[in-house]
Amino acid sequence: MNINRIYLIFFSLLVMVSAGVPPVHSSEKSSENKVGFMVVAPDRGFMGNQEILEIYQEFKKDYPASLSLVGRNDNGTGSPYSAYLQKSVQSLQESGVTDIVALPLFLSQDDPVLRKVAANLPAYHAREQIRLAPPMSESYLSAQVLLDRVKTVSQNPAEEHLVVLGIGAMEAADEEGIRSDIAPLIDYVKQYIPFHNTEVGIYFDRNAETSLKEAKNQGVDDLIIRTAAKKGRTIVVPFYIGPRFDNRMSMTNWLSRKFSEYDLTFVKEEIIPHPNVLLWLKKTANHYLVPKPDQVGVIIMPHGSTQPYNDVVEEIIAPLKSRYRIEMAYGMGDPFLIQQAVTRLETEGVRRIIFVRMYSLEDQMKGLTDYILGLSKTAPTKRNPKDTPPTQVRSAALFSAFGGYEEGPDIPQVLHERVLELSRNPSRETVILVAHGSGSDEADARWLEVMDGHASRLQKLVKFKFQDIQTATVREDWPEKREAAVNRLKEMIEKAKKKGRVLLISNRLHGAGPYERFLNEVGLEKDRDYEMNSQGFAPHPLMTRWLASGIEQAIRSISQNEDWMVSAQQTNGMISKQQ
Repeated sequence: MNINRIYLIFFSLLVMVSAGVPPVHSSEKSSENKVGFMVVAPDRGFMGNQEILEIYQEFKKDYPASLSLVGRNDNGTGSPYSAYLQKSVQSLQESGVTDIVALPLFLSQDDPVLRKVAANLPAYHAREQIRLAPPMSESYLSAQVLLDRVKTVSQNPAEEHLVVLGIGAMEAADEEGIRSDIAPLIDYVKQYIPFHNTEVGIYFDRNAETSLKEAKNQGVDDLIIRTAAKKGRTIVVPFYIGPRFDNRMSMTNWLSRKFSEYDLTFVKEEIIPHPNVLLWLKKTANHYLVPKPDQVGVIIMPHGSTQPYNDVVEEIIAPLKSRYRIEMAYGMGDPFLIQQAVTRLETEGVRRIIFVRMYSLEDQMKGLTDYILGLSKTAPTKRNPKDTPPTQVRSAALFSAFGGYEEGPDIPQVLHERVLELSRNPSRETVILVAHGSGSDEADARWLEVMDGHASRLQKLVKFKFQDIQTATVREDWPEKREAAVNRLKEMIEKAKKKGRVLLISNRLHGAGPYERFLNEVGLEKDRDYEMNSQGFAPHPLMTRWLASGIEQAIRSISQNEDWMVSAQQTNGMISKQQ
């Protein structure tokens, strides 16, 4: 039996001990506090409130929760809506909740109704201060709602004008605040649908000061009419959670009738109902909860290739599958495969997902996958100006991520074993570690720097020193740079050959890729000019240990800090306001 397979069988029994980390069940945090969630939503009238109630009831199936509807005349204890808020708090306390988080089902932090609620929350006699979560506009999930609304009607965006409507301002400061919360959502949409131009109109509340309200609302009407008169198609999207007493008596229906005589396309769906609203509630709640062990899942993203390559990857992962909920997303950051893996885990009740970039270096695929997972608001750089950013996952789960197995401490030991499989007389042998390489000169230099570190540690591991240990990349996916890289490798081999044997070691996860073919093309032959260990790092139990160690470190980060993601809300997966 292959020695590595024996190692893997043994390692499957002792994986966490050899990783030097505590078992998963130690991540479960005991606490006397019980977190519960008060969903605070605008009173929209009968039909609108039914829509909110349906979302809330789905949310309550998985989270301790209560619902409180609030309106514009909420002015603290003693006002018409205070009874609903007090009842909501009391309901949570009676169910054993000691730590209440208010989830505001409002788009903007500058919504006047939400501002009143926020100011008055301390008046409700919770045992501890009620925490208020950020509003919906700060999550890319809300931007996806706007994107979906626009996608249903957009046909030729280069000749289309988009007008997004908000509501609820009582004074000029509210108007600007709501506008500034909507603007980043429109910027998000424009990454995917490049409209000719975009506008935002904010309608004032009917209770606003009369002259101000009339002037401002007339200004929004004029904006829509002027835009509709321009060449090209005008799309108007109501992006708010507005009043809806019945199918006819709603803000959106009233506006669509108001502009029915103009040549424009009026989208009749608001923010609610949309699946992302429930996802937003769950995702926001997950920020405040320490997950149970069975609520943590893992997605592993290796490059992937043909079945023999994939089988080796599965062999590395096999010892961990009895310990973690693992899904695979082979490829180079395919958002659809990642979404499928996320959905499978969430269907099983997972709320936190550890995403593993099973690539050589920590930063490889990081920008792309961080964006897909919502860990970054910055889309990766486009290769083609016509390209759109990748699709971001639609998920209530929170993510953490790591990668870069070559930057782990054990790779020199693996290389040591690969070298010894060929070596006979180290003092007359030159070892050359050969890797894939990068298209970017900076990234390629960094890869070589990591490999140089391997070479230095490898020389210390061997009993008898090699004549030399060198490193090279072939930059195999970039023909304009590959030629020079392969010729440099040829020169290294020819120079080392004059002093003795040349041992090429494949510095990649599995196999040797096109190395032999590239060298044949420049006149070098395997076994005549050099010998090569083509296996790569895997399978090897130390690769399994790298995975186990990284996963356990992520689990400890989750379990040791109750506000692990809350503290990062402004940078991880949130939409930032333009300054």
